[in-house]
Amino acid sequence: MEQVISPSLSPPAWVGLAYLIAGVLFILALRGLSSPATSRAGNRYGMIGMTIAMVTTLVTHGIASLPEIAGAIAIGGGVGFITARKIKMTDMPQLVAAFHSLVGLAAVLVGLAAYLNPVAFGITGADGLIEPQSRIEMGLGIAIGAITFSGSVIAFLKLAGKMSGSPILLPGRHVLNLGTLVAIIGLVGYFTQDESQWVIATITVLSFIIGFLLIIPIGGADMPVVVSMLNSYSGWAAAAMGFTLHNTAMIITGALVGSSGAILSYIMCKAMNRGFLSVIAGGFGADAGPASGGPAKEQRPWKRGSAEDAAYIMKEAETVIIIPGYGMAVSQAQHVLREMGDQLKKAGVNVKYAIHPVAGRMPGHMNVLLAEANVPYDEVFELEDINGEFAQADVAFIIGANDVVNPAAKTDKSSSIYGMPVFDVEKAKTIFFVKRSMGGVGYAGVDNDVFYMDQTMMLLADAKKMVEDIIKALAH
Repeated sequence: MEQVISPSLSPPAWVGLAYLIAGVLFILALRGLSSPATSRAGNRYGMIGMTIAMVTTLVTHGIASLPEIAGAIAIGGGVGFITARKIKMTDMPQLVAAFHSLVGLAAVLVGLAAYLNPVAFGITGADGLIEPQSRIEMGLGIAIGAITFSGSVIAFLKLAGKMSGSPILLPGRHVLNLGTLVAIIGLVGYFTQDESQWVIATITVLSFIIGFLLIIPIGGADMPVVVSMLNSYSGWAAAAMGFTLHNTAMIITGALVGSSGAILSYIMCKAMNRGFLSVIAGGFGADAGPASGGPAKEQRPWKRGSAEDAAYIMKEAETVIIIPGYGMAVSQAQHVLREMGDQLKKAGVNVKYAIHPVAGRMPGHMNVLLAEANVPYDEVFELEDINGEFAQADVAFIIGANDVVNPAAKTDKSSSIYGMPVFDVEKAKTIFFVKRSMGGVGYAGVDNDVFYMDQTMMLLADAKKMVEDIIKALAH
């Protein structure tokens, strides 16, 4: 016989223990994901914890028939499995944004379902009305979920190139955003006194709108922080819905995702010299001056190098520091890059990889690609750990990166990336800069003085093809 527990009744002790175990596994998962070396174990902990939480919830709540639940899991799991198998690593950022939107939409739908049928959720009082605390949880959950959904949709469109990546600045946007947020908070408070449909409907609509307004002013190199912040929003939305559903595991999971996403966003903001509060307000970095980096590219001399030049100089070097960026991801050059590094190490060269916190289009993008190519973890260094070594490096090999090696961030106050910590590649004895053409100036649209330095050789080609040619030259 199916065991059904009403949310209004206390569940058996084993349920709390199961949720506690799931929560501990989620914490271990986050701990494991903090390092590439333990990330696989972290993923396993997370999967086991989620399985325990799901099974416990299904066993103790008569929320639907088994065939309905099995069908929903099969459809959702099937779509997720196929998507994960087919998705390219270059498309991972927009996939993450799309998944965040689904979490937000789920929170909205659960909140509306609880509003329409509060008795089934056990959130009514003796007078038959929804309890005041449940109205607050419901209103906040719907609001945060709607903001997450619409904001993630805009982030997806920007990352996928279906919408301009440049900031779209509306007149008086800060006043508009603040006014809309105040209205949402006020309506959530009013909802505790009046549960009329127009109140919850207005909260939902305004929240969808503010999610849109918060993300469209953001563009350029700031998008990785947006992805991280939307991840945090999705966690808080899930936590709020956990209170509505009286589900401890959902509260714990949502709080962990929300807090870890907020902490990661804070760390990334520090890495980009951005204000954390300005991230929440939206449009951070959008008021910066016009992009600059010196005179126009076509009026400045630059040197073109070849694969043979790069192979000869790097083979004779003592230390080579490789700086990967989104261009490496686009060309899927991580495997041949690791092969090039192995060839250099056989020749006695000390090879290191330098990863910027916001390289790519999402947090950890470059770390994932290098791990996929089996680059040893002890050869990969973060910005603060390796930046002091460029002055002693013989070669800085930049492949597909731009904004994170642009000295304008340190010298040009009118630049849109001014203040963002960058690699000191200009201090290296020789710089090889791999990019498709001189026409591109990076995601932030800022020209790069490194292109025109005396010690720089531009290797203009597809990143993967250029590295393959370098490997051939090294072999000869």
